[in-house]
Amino acid sequence: MKIAEIFYSIQGEGILAGVPSVFIRTSGCNLRCSWCDTPYTSWNPEGEDMSVEAILDRVFECPAARHVVVTGGEPMIAPGIVELTRGLRERELHITIETAGTVFAPVVCDLMSISPKLASSTPEGEFRVRHERLRMQPFVLRRLISAYDYQLKFVMSRQEDIHEVRNTVNQIEANPSNVVLMPEGITPEALRDRSEWIIEYCKRFNYRYGPRLHVDIWGNRRGV
Repeated sequence: MKIAEIFYSIQGEGILAGVPSVFIRTSGCNLRCSWCDTPYTSWNPEGEDMSVEAILDRVFECPAARHVVVTGGEPMIAPGIVELTRGLRERELHITIETAGTVFAPVVCDLMSISPKLASSTPEGEFRVRHERLRMQPFVLRRLISAYDYQLKFVMSRQEDIHEVRNTVNQIEANPSNVVLMPEGITPEALRDRSEWIIEYCKRFNYRYGPRLHVDIWGNRRGV
């Protein structure tokens, strides 16, 4: 598996925000979001080829951690992802998978953290057609939410995004209490600028507001 980084920090997003976790960030993605905050795993994928055993050894260099987050890039397309999650389960860790929800793989996890990409994520240029074709896969989303405990995290950059959020939630029959709305941005200032109107949508539709603690605390940095 190509791994961009492995580090120990706190979960910055979603219903487990603040929980100390080991992050395994796979490199490689089938999408190209215009606002991607980890371009080193998608637009310009980099990393080290590691065996599942080597990854597990790195994880257990943090013996206090009881949670692990497998993220990317898009971890569901990583060779060995199923074997990796089985190895993590054997060691009795709580497993979160961070995915865009475009691909199904029979992974083992406790929380399927799905971030469907809205139209505002579509880039200009050569990747536009492919990204637009792949970014929203209702059949895969339905399969994921029926197979796992889940959260749906929508990254919002503009107020009109709420219409696509609502349509998606209704189309796949997701539970509103499992929906998390997060502001797009790589600086605390950008997050604050969008937070007020996002919170109003959360109040109106009974969604959860999702902070991005790692950005608030450290800014746009790797390994945090």
